Amino acid sequence: MSIETLEYDVIGVGFGPANLAIAIALEEDARTRESGLRYCFLDSKPAFEWHGGMLLENSRMQISFLKDLATLRNPASRFTFVSYLHEKQRLLPFINLGTFSPSRIEYNDYLRWAAAQFAERVHYGEQVVAVEGVEERGEVQRLRVVSRLADGRLRTRLTRNLVVGIGAQAAIPELFAGLRGEPRLIHSSQYLERIGQCCPEREGRYRVAVLGSGQSAAEIYTDLAGRYPQAEISLVMRAQALRPADDSPFVNEIFDPAFTDVVYRQPQAARQQLIRSLSHTNYSVVNLDLIESIYHDLYQQQVTGSGQRRLLANRQVQAVLAGADGLRLNLCDTQDGSEALHEFDLLVLATGYRRDAHWRLLEGIERHLHKDAGLERRYRLPTAPGFQPNVFLQGCCEDSHGLSDTLLSVVAVRSQEVADALLEACRPPQAACA
Repeated sequence: MSIETLEYDVIGVGFGPANLAIAIALEEDARTRESGLRYCFLDSKPAFEWHGGMLLENSRMQISFLKDLATLRNPASRFTFVSYLHEKQRLLPFINLGTFSPSRIEYNDYLRWAAAQFAERVHYGEQVVAVEGVEERGEVQRLRVVSRLADGRLRTRLTRNLVVGIGAQAAIPELFAGLRGEPRLIHSSQYLERIGQCCPEREGRYRVAVLGSGQSAAEIYTDLAGRYPQAEISLVMRAQALRPADDSPFVNEIFDPAFTDVVYRQPQAARQQLIRSLSHTNYSVVNLDLIESIYHDLYQQQVTGSGQRRLLANRQVQAVLAGADGLRLNLCDTQDGSEALHEFDLLVLATGYRRDAHWRLLEGIERHLHKDAGLERRYRLPTAPGFQPNVFLQGCCEDSHGLSDTLLSVVAVRSQEVADALLEACRPPQAACA
């Protein structure tokens, strides 16, 4: 059953930080009101949520609070992190902390605070299930966006501009694909949601393995050690050692908004080589203080003779088998080639994320998209002649725009670039959106 059809100039699919920043940029741009821009956002979650499964106590942001939703675009914005602190009457206490890195829990609260100011423009609990072209006079003039509500009803909206910012999806290694639905296997994105169900007793002698060598793996390993003092916790990784993230000043400049142009101007082969050469700044790296904390903990175990926590480095998972007594991993030591079986009550996969779900979302208009032509600088997908709508991608453009695209570092500046493109597309009186 389909309920009313509504028409907008712009529809954003997803309402995470990327589209939230665009909402802020549009809100603060006088042209939005002058043009009477009609826009809304659809999100499948029942309420705003940002990495809810990883809002661990004591976990901190890895970027400066100044790289918030608005400051780099407009320091005077009422949506900055400083404005949030002022409204919450915590500005001076935060200053006294002497840090640029708020807790992840506080930053999530900041994002919720900002998102709450767009309650009338966001429709939560709507899963977009189809995007289709609407032909008029032999051309595709508009897009039909179909979403499914929690009660199963379908809602249809029309738009001439679509901004897809649906975030990342859990990456499950092929070796574990056959265990989907297995209650003893969870991805890091679901960690807080499911850990209490999987291991309900604080003093339980659980055997838990965390697979991965990045920040999430290290944080979960540390959280498990504190959450279950009697449990046996293993950190399993292919790498030789946990590597520190390089956040030194010169290296950090690759996350500046201006560096997007440096990356984008490169020929494709050179661009991919550049991105690969810088990947150590973002992937499979851990904050140095957390590495030191884990090393200190493992050393103390040597002092006391305890063996509850262990680091299984240079280990390649050869096979996994679900049995009545647990999940059995066949691990190969890549240094000497030896293999050993290890049994666990729970496996936590800190194996990263995929960012390709937008292609499935756009299957209904795929034949109109020039995917191989490459994304335009302002994040617009090239389209075939006779296809009038604009489709923009957010947070899934690392291959064309660099490592910062999937991070928070550029959301403020990028939001203005997309807002400019949207407002130009809908500019009266010649606007196609009139």
